[in-house]
Amino acid sequence: MRMMLVGAGAVGECILKVLKKRDPKGEWLEYVLITDYSMKRAQEVLEHLKYWHAAEYNIEEQGISFEAACVDAHEKLKMVRLMREHRIDFVMDAASPFVSNFIFDAAYEASASYGSMGTWSVPKEHPAFGTGFEGSYLEPMTKYNFDRHELWREKGLTACICLGIDPGVVNVFAKYAAEYLFDELLEVHVKDGGNLHESDGEKDTVQFGFNVWTILDEVMNPNAEWSEKEGFQIEDAFAGEEEFQMPEPFGVNRLVKVEHEEVVTMPRYLRKYGLQKASFKIALDDNLLNALKVINALGLRSTHPVEVDGVKVIPRDVVAACAPQPKDIGARMTGGMCVGVHCIGKKDGKKKEYFIYQPFDNEESMKTWGMQAVVGQTGFGAALGIELLGKGVWKDAGVYSPEYFPAKPYMDLMEEAGLAYEIEER
Repeated sequence: MRMMLVGAGAVGECILKVLKKRDPKGEWLEYVLITDYSMKRAQEVLEHLKYWHAAEYNIEEQGISFEAACVDAHEKLKMVRLMREHRIDFVMDAASPFVSNFIFDAAYEASASYGSMGTWSVPKEHPAFGTGFEGSYLEPMTKYNFDRHELWREKGLTACICLGIDPGVVNVFAKYAAEYLFDELLEVHVKDGGNLHESDGEKDTVQFGFNVWTILDEVMNPNAEWSEKEGFQIEDAFAGEEEFQMPEPFGVNRLVKVEHEEVVTMPRYLRKYGLQKASFKIALDDNLLNALKVINALGLRSTHPVEVDGVKVIPRDVVAACAPQPKDIGARMTGGMCVGVHCIGKKDGKKKEYFIYQPFDNEESMKTWGMQAVVGQTGFGAALGIELLGKGVWKDAGVYSPEYFPAKPYMDLMEEAGLAYEIEER
């Protein structure tokens, strides 16, 4: 595989570290072109990879070859030219979601397969809420990609969207439950939480644990849950608050619904197993919730330029630039992440419930990957999917999400690679 990484942020760097560790001799991953809109950042990641855990590898052996380049992901033709020049056959999209459609289309035009950790969506300025996406969205999540399934299939290319931890690993967990734990899988509810916190944070500290753009979108956009009976039900931000008992040591988490792709992809692939309900909820601390409400109320989520003393600025870019960056806060964090799926169904005529989850400790993540837990967990999840695609274990032409593919190869790879998971009967 000859891969191009678009977006050399913290998660992109983590993906490459996992891939380097998984394939130190370059047996299936021959080459990676690291690209970012900032050449300085792309070169920084290149340097990090050059010296990262060097003592573990025999430097005389030929491993993965890495190069860096600068490209603005808005410029599709430049991306296509780079892909062709470097003979790229797989593109990993680790950029901000607002450029994902450009990267997706560029990969298609360059005849390269594609992976992403999420998709772009466009809500209406005044959402109607209620039943169906059409009243609240100009472009719902995943629609742009799935609408092009036949084009990708006809060209013999594979696009695997939503490949991270959630979406990603949790999709695999749900498929595994459908295949191995139930006769009928009736409900799948993704729960994203844990006990990760900034150990020396002030009482008003605001912590963005992931890409700032992504948080501003998925938390504040209209959220959705799905049922076979009522279809997609769309509500305003912070709906559906509940307390959920996570496994120890994570305790009770207060969760709310946010926009997330699993509620679209799981019905697409798991209805044949009996699925009737799907939802996604995440734990958000009070400081972040309050900050997001203020940002939204002041119009600072806007992507429309405003003029300040003769200079045009995009409000959201200012927020993203000023907010604490995920790659910079890891050493100040303690605790960990707990991300999983609460599965409800029937086995031998009896109701069964399981919570399948992936715990990820921040201290261990910092020690192993040099990344805080949210970043490390996401990058690890994406890298294992790339490995299955690169080795041809997961393969089919078209546009898919992880639960389309067989779950056991991924679960086996998790065990082999040390991405621990647990299955708790409830």
